[in-house]
Amino acid sequence: MKVAIIGSGTMGSGIAQVASTSGCIVKLFDLNQNALTISENALETTLSKLVEKEKIDASEKFRIQSNIFYVNNLKELADSDIVIEAIVENLEVKRKLFSDLEALVSEKAILASNTSSLSIASIAASCQKPERVIGIHFFNPAPLMQLVEVIPAVQTSEEVLHKSVQIITDWRKVVAVGKDTPGFIVNRVARPFYSESLRIYDEGVADFATIDWALKIIGGFRMGPFELMDMIGHDVNYIVTETVFTAFYFDPKFKPSFTQKRLLEAGFLGRKSGRGFYDYTKELPKPTEDLVVAKSIFDRVIVMLINEAADTLFLNIASAKDIDNATTKGVNYPKGLLAWADELGINWCVEKLDELYHEYHEDRYRCSPILRRMATSNKTFF
Repeated sequence: MKVAIIGSGTMGSGIAQVASTSGCIVKLFDLNQNALTISENALETTLSKLVEKEKIDASEKFRIQSNIFYVNNLKELADSDIVIEAIVENLEVKRKLFSDLEALVSEKAILASNTSSLSIASIAASCQKPERVIGIHFFNPAPLMQLVEVIPAVQTSEEVLHKSVQIITDWRKVVAVGKDTPGFIVNRVARPFYSESLRIYDEGVADFATIDWALKIIGGFRMGPFELMDMIGHDVNYIVTETVFTAFYFDPKFKPSFTQKRLLEAGFLGRKSGRGFYDYTKELPKPTEDLVVAKSIFDRVIVMLINEAADTLFLNIASAKDIDNATTKGVNYPKGLLAWADELGINWCVEKLDELYHEYHEDRYRCSPILRRMATSNKTFF
């Protein structure tokens, strides 16, 4: 199979490595020749480390590298079977690219976007044959992260959806098929991990370090929300939150926090700038290790995560299996959220959400109808 990747940044280069490792002939395109050189050198470093660790041998390294061609002329992509763009998250830029690509490649070629939150339907509408456009969203770093969201637009044909799922499966990734809604599966379901933690901080319940500690010690999360947001970067994480909030017609459950917005405005982007929620030029603060407070923090965050996962199922955005795969394989949660709901008890989830709603009288704490129905009928997700 001939694969074209548009954009040789971290994501594009990672996708190219995945495809080439699976035996595809890959053309990695970028207008910037220096960016292509950086990508090629980075792959050499990555593969050399894998050889040193005996994960692959020298012949495998040579095979993977030989499958990738670095090009800066768009016309060289004309014979591609599938094109995946991984460029700037700007809708008009993507629409222009897809219009140009359609005139270049064959009518049978699949045109895919790696966007994490933009409308696939809107991108597809820029093409004369929108039925061959689809979302194929990898997670960073693409070679390591198991999950890939496959997002058909309303225009996408069943054939293109089937082929896309098969391609990604052949690349040894776990596929989660989701509806073309803001944030797709992961960036929608994961929002409360950040937003409810920020709300807890804004209320003065606990500081950043204590909230991070609570979710790791009680919930078993690999990273706390503030550590994770600092690692992702507020120029990315906050913008996704704001985009999802706006796209859902300002639904209060997706409301961003001024605390994070002010960090973005100040240029405190997280680890990349040396300062975010934490100041990385100094010794990091210690948490207040109170297990009672930690349990209350965990309960509040986990029930909001479960509620969003349940609502995602209720609105037919994805199947229960794909939702739980998305959270375990896409954001490395210790358990699938719907399986977690079964473990904690559906009745407990409903009671906790009702408790929050009665305390705050805010729509963000409304219980998903599917949870209430399941509690009444004593059903579980799995």
